[in-house]
Amino acid sequence: MRASLLQIAVNEGESVESRRRRVSSLVREQAGADLVVLPELWTTGAFAYEDFGGEAEPLRGPTYEAMAKAASDAGVWLHAGSIPERDPDGTLYNTSLVFTPSGDLAAAYRKIHRFGFDEGEAVLMGAGREPVTVRLPQTTAGLATCYDLRFPELFRALVDAGAEILVIPAGWPERRRAHWTLLARARAVENQAFVLACGTAGTHAGVPQAGHSIVVDPWGEVLAEAGAGEEVLTVDLDPAKVAATRQQFPALKDRVLGLAPPPAPRPS
Repeated sequence: MRASLLQIAVNEGESVESRRRRVSSLVREQAGADLVVLPELWTTGAFAYEDFGGEAEPLRGPTYEAMAKAASDAGVWLHAGSIPERDPDGTLYNTSLVFTPSGDLAAAYRKIHRFGFDEGEAVLMGAGREPVTVRLPQTTAGLATCYDLRFPELFRALVDAGAEILVIPAGWPERRRAHWTLLARARAVENQAFVLACGTAGTHAGVPQAGHSIVVDPWGEVLAEAGAGEEVLTVDLDPAKVAATRQQFPALKDRVLGLAPPPAPRPS
């Protein structure tokens, strides 16, 4: 399984429409990959809070249409990062979209954990409620977004739902890059799953981005890592390694907390 992570720059001065065209072209260049992944909120920038309302789209808006066509043109599964989605009731969400190679919507995930500590995204956007997985031809992917990476209970829920790879688009700041790498490896080790974490490059809303998109295997080994600038990170994965790792070192079978209690014995 070949995955390509598109670590694009989200810089001031480029219009959303221009960036949308540029990213569509980059996706089309990945023909031959099995899965292509984009970063979080690449249309606006994850820290450009003042732009969320003005740039928010309905789910099936212009970014949806552009990414569906790009996935179809390239013949790839496309995790199109996330967009500021405006629900018909007016609520904004940080919503990820996954498309099939035919350009059909396979899954949509609304980010559960909103960043900002009572500011920014945390007050401007609604929270998603449900973990989401999507079945790919080779494996099952669990979806999470940026700040979600700090909440391991979400990833346990994804693994319980069958996830073998964890796909995490982000707009992670450079000043906390050490956490980005550490947490990506931790989520891989504790869940014995591949982690594909795709961040942005450049600077937006005055916040330098970490870049350093990363692919980690189920043992926590880094298979590939980007630098700080705009880059396409491509890596070949063997999905069978997840089952082999879980069989060789069956730590997940020893879980105690967080599991549903066994049924009570029936009275004799």
